[in-house]
Amino acid sequence: MKKSGILNRHLAGALAELGHGDGVLVCDAGMPIPPGPRVVDLAFRAGTPSFAEVLDGLLDELVVEGATAAEEIREANPEAAALLDHHFPWLELVPHDEVKALTPETRLVVRTGEARPYANVLLRCGVFF
Repeated sequence: MKKSGILNRHLAGALAELGHGDGVLVCDAGMPIPPGPRVVDLAFRAGTPSFAEVLDGLLDELVVEGATAAEEIREANPEAAALLDHHFPWLELVPHDEVKALTPETRLVVRTGEARPYANVLLRCGVFF
């Protein structure tokens, strides 16, 4: 058994298969997930695990070269907006409908237990060299 890092075998395996340019959506429990991308559902109960916990854990494992979130996050969820600004000063903001439209093109969706609006971010994988 792994001693540290991501212990969820489905998530660890999905992350290991990602390559340069692949998309990962980290989303709240209410985000509609279309058929297509691989889904790892971590939601246990409302708020658990939180968007912040999942995002921080993923960023320990991934190289990210791009991030996109809904522009509505600024007003509807300032705490999540501040978290994304901290991690991604170059964050791209688009209308929420555009985030939903981009979701089928992602390779992986990681669903958190977050129960606050717009706690979603699309990440574009980079390379470590």
